[in-house]
Amino acid sequence: MAAPGRVAAFRLPPLPTIGEIIKLFRLKAQRQLSQNFLLDLRLTDKIVKQAGELKNAHVCEVGPGPGGITRSILSAGVEQLLLIEKDARFIPGLQMLSEAAPGKVRIVHGDILTYKMEKAFPKHLKKDWEDEPPDIHIIGNLPFSVSTPLIIKWLENVSKKDGPFSYGRTQMTLTFQKEVGERLTANPGGNQRSRLSIMAQHLCTVEKCFIIPGQAFVPKPEVDVAVVHFTPLVQPKIQQPFELVEKVVRSVFQFRRKYCFRGLETLFPESGRLKRTEQLMMTANVDPTLRPFQLSMSQFRNLCNTYRKMCDEDPSLFVFNYREELKQKKKTRNLLQSTSQPEQTEEEDQL
Repeated sequence: MAAPGRVAAFRLPPLPTIGEIIKLFRLKAQRQLSQNFLLDLRLTDKIVKQAGELKNAHVCEVGPGPGGITRSILSAGVEQLLLIEKDARFIPGLQMLSEAAPGKVRIVHGDILTYKMEKAFPKHLKKDWEDEPPDIHIIGNLPFSVSTPLIIKWLENVSKKDGPFSYGRTQMTLTFQKEVGERLTANPGGNQRSRLSIMAQHLCTVEKCFIIPGQAFVPKPEVDVAVVHFTPLVQPKIQQPFELVEKVVRSVFQFRRKYCFRGLETLFPESGRLKRTEQLMMTANVDPTLRPFQLSMSQFRNLCNTYRKMCDEDPSLFVFNYREELKQKKKTRNLLQSTSQPEQTEEEDQL
């Protein structure tokens, strides 16, 4: 019996092990879906611990699979757990967990990339953006194939304060291929500094928690796995629309090994390209001979703010697409030289 005035900790009743669940329902990880099962409950507990205090919290777990992390989340004493699973094979095993924790688990058979999270949690949990994060957490051992497009989608949601972030600065604890985790957390000058580094770090505090060796998973992936924690910032470091920041950052990293000047040129049409690129870099006070991975967040902020002013003065700039310009040039050249195959330009080769 619990001591007077104390609430007994929630404990799951005896259940088959994750390995037994896999055998019972004949579950097999599908390589085409980049599925890898984590069976060690000590590791799933460690992942859940990185999310912070979950007692009486509302949690959404993405891709629970056979339910290893799910058990650790329930054992943390959450109020409600929403499971979003795309693969129907895992639903019966998750229903066993739901029955073992009456009233705590809701299972959605669907795709997290299209699932509308604006109505996933009770309205009373909403907090103002300037307040502390709401008592809502997103946790997931993500398949490698979906992890990057999903975090980009959620970063856009952070920027626009919609989706799961319509409730406030919802925190996320997610797994990524080790290399992607290193990109998300890379500092200026680091080998892994990339577009993903800037897009994540200008919107969130991003922490690499720990590395899980590949052999801990079944089947064993060829790489290790990083656990990364995200907390949205009250104020983004670059206060411009997501699409504009993404376009500038993508352009800079288009020619990663060249001077940043080379990538920024692709923001402008061929007519006046050199003059406008020089104007952008001078106004933003950025050294054109720096490599993309050497640029600091403040330099990216200056570039985005300056580019925004240039777009305000000439709205056609923002809709300009460098790749489309290249396609048109190639099409024209093919018409003029229909008797011989033209060589690729350096730009086409790199793109």
